[in-house]
Amino acid sequence: MARGRLPGYADQLDLILEHAARLFARRGYPATTMNQVAEACGVSKATLYHYYRDKYALLVSIAEGHVSRLQGLVEEVDADATLAPEPRLRELIARLVGEYAGAQDAHRVLTEDVKFLEEGDRERILGKERQVVASFAAAVVALRPDLKEAAMAKPLTMLLFGMVNWMFTWVKPEGPLDHAALAPIVADLFLGGLPAVRTERPEPIAVID
Repeated sequence: MARGRLPGYADQLDLILEHAARLFARRGYPATTMNQVAEACGVSKATLYHYYRDKYALLVSIAEGHVSRLQGLVEEVDADATLAPEPRLRELIARLVGEYAGAQDAHRVLTEDVKFLEEGDRERILGKERQVVASFAAAVVALRPDLKEAAMAKPLTMLLFGMVNWMFTWVKPEGPLDHAALAPIVADLFLGGLPAVRTERPEPIAVID
């Protein structure tokens, strides 16, 4: 008979991933050891290996867990057929920023340490990330259908992500604006500028030597 998992197993997993993500984010994945992760978690190294076979398994779990949560929240918003295009995009932005608020270390790991993943793991995780981007691009196209024909939906979506992805570098929990307050500001800034975007390409300016 297979041995069942101990009570609190899932909570212990979450605790390990939280501490490992913090160490990877602050020290870097290569410089972090399993000894340091075990010490941060307050468990023995043997106990840590009971949950994760090695440091690489931690990296995969942190990166994939983070992007899977992003994928899940996008799917939840997309499933709401009552949302009109603008409220849908606003909800997507709010949910994205809200997720980042509690996952700053995991997001930094996904952003900076994906290069250490083996090809198969990297492609699977980046594939999920591309699906998230595609959902946001579809929401942008729902507001401006002409952007799809002009092949500008994805570039504009990446500009939107550019506003959000690096918030962990400057948003302070004790600051005057937290993630919840910034989410509608991001939406206002993006949507307020969207009508001004032209789909025709400007002619290059000739430079006279």
